[in-house]
Amino acid sequence: MIGRLGIRLGRQLLVMWSILTLLFLLTRTLPDEQQLLARFGGIPTGAAPSVGQIQAAQQQARHRLGLDNPLFYFSRLSAPSTQFLALRWQWEGRHNQYHQWLVGLWCGELGNSYQTQEPVGPLLTQALYTTVPLTLLALLLLLVLSGTLAIGLAQARRPGPLVTVLFALDTLPLFAVASLLLLLLANPDFLALFPAYGLAEETDSESSLTYLSYLVLPVASLVLTGIAEPTVQLASALRHELQQPYALAARAKGLSERQVLWRHTLRNAALPSLVLLTDLLPNLLAGSVVVELIFALPGVGRLLAEAATARDYPVLLGGVLLLVVLRQLSLWVADGLHYLLDPRLSPAAA
Repeated sequence: MIGRLGIRLGRQLLVMWSILTLLFLLTRTLPDEQQLLARFGGIPTGAAPSVGQIQAAQQQARHRLGLDNPLFYFSRLSAPSTQFLALRWQWEGRHNQYHQWLVGLWCGELGNSYQTQEPVGPLLTQALYTTVPLTLLALLLLLVLSGTLAIGLAQARRPGPLVTVLFALDTLPLFAVASLLLLLLANPDFLALFPAYGLAEETDSESSLTYLSYLVLPVASLVLTGIAEPTVQLASALRHELQQPYALAARAKGLSERQVLWRHTLRNAALPSLVLLTDLLPNLLAGSVVVELIFALPGVGRLLAEAATARDYPVLLGGVLLLVVLRQLSLWVADGLHYLLDPRLSPAAA
């Protein structure tokens, strides 16, 4: 049992390392280095700088950005002109960009932002103060509302209208729903019930309601666009379980429909729905990029969008690392819930 869990954990860590390595190499090889140097101080400003001044400034910027070392442990070099298509490989040792980044990652250092030269870790931590409440509120509401609606759908004789509404919401893109809520509920010309953008600076007990008012529309956008799939999935599983022989036997013993639902069928119906948990949290984090841009919230999504636009690759890599880790955590949580809800997976049953 422990051996299998160790092998699975090792595979997941290998996948995480492979994704981050590929993204690191892509961010260092795809863009034009001259554009990075020009954007982040590689070309001096002033009246007609000389060629030597430009080269010195670019070399200084290349050193500041960590681009003066080889990219990887080995590099491919062109052969002399006498061997036109021949290539050879050269070992670069540990003094390369990837090794320095990997050592820093092992020590908990994600590098410095190209734009501000601030450490990436504090930037992500500051942004999480906005993204975590937003995502957790949306996740909690999604779980509660989808479970409640699924139970109602499973017991309803004619669930057609509600299912139609759910599928209609599922077809709408997130930015359209967020923009519609913004125009309807945060518009002085229509209904100015909630703040249109930004976030309250003070978050003490006296201003907690004000702080939550800034999150109502972003959370509602995430919930409305994400509620259809878990609701329909759980409702379908509940209807299937309610027709099973054990449910019919429970009714024959005199149990009410509510008791059959809560004591017997809900636990079994929840097992297939646990697969959605592996995608629910990453999808909410991906959706936070959209709502944070529309509602001007200073969260991780907005930070990553601005980093991608400015080609601030250390910040972008740190954000992707955070998303990959949360994705793996959601997988582990789903596995743990499977072991808790399904006795057949317990070590005693094995």
